[in-house]
Amino acid sequence: MPWPSRKRDKGAVADKKEPNAKIAKTEEETPDKEEEEKSTKPPAGSSKSGWKNWKKTKESDSGGEESKITYCHWLLKSEPESRLEKGVDVKFSIDDLKAQPNQTTFWDGVRNYQARNFLRAMKLGQQAFFYHSNCKEPGIVGIVKIVKEAYPDHTQFDQKDPHYDSSSRKENPKWSMVDVQFVRMTKRFIPLSEIKAHHLAHKADGGPLKNMMLFTRQRLSIQPLTKEEFDFVLSLEEEKPH
Repeated sequence: MPWPSRKRDKGAVADKKEPNAKIAKTEEETPDKEEEEKSTKPPAGSSKSGWKNWKKTKESDSGGEESKITYCHWLLKSEPESRLEKGVDVKFSIDDLKAQPNQTTFWDGVRNYQARNFLRAMKLGQQAFFYHSNCKEPGIVGIVKIVKEAYPDHTQFDQKDPHYDSSSRKENPKWSMVDVQFVRMTKRFIPLSEIKAHHLAHKADGGPLKNMMLFTRQRLSIQPLTKEEFDFVLSLEEEKPH
């Protein structure tokens, strides 16, 4: 295959910059737990004005009607820094994606059932944030789109692959993958710390990031986003970093 398996459900770890993150050997070994925040107040220096201005604009656009909570966007975690897993480097950055033929590749190596189910729910043309994970500065670096819906992940049958699963059968494969294509870089890097500041503020005032899975199911490498979550995070690229 063109690149080693680059996704991080088997052996997933929480981001290094996440202060309340709980490290786990694998996503299967430890049940997901909601992050316990010591305080619902945003960190010093953060502001709720971004959410209020965004909300005012959205209400003006929609007549103030609240849309149903549905997941139509995604967040995909991948490691931009070299790390060996069973002797194979699982590094895969957004630059690696851009270097692929037609800037397209398969999103393989997911070995968590909830993350797999999210993969299987993805629809053609839906967009996702490309998130650099398990690195010095985790955060969102770009946008990709789904160009092929879920189909069997071939790495589960490859004994040389670090994500080989001897219990999976070709007649009834356990694991799936999708194909993604590079859309664009975000106008600026949006760090985890900045997203978390908004998440904490929104937990207090009911903003769109209050239940964002990046903080409630932080170890999942495939995460769904509502339209409101996606639009708000995307709006951050227009703001100057704090």
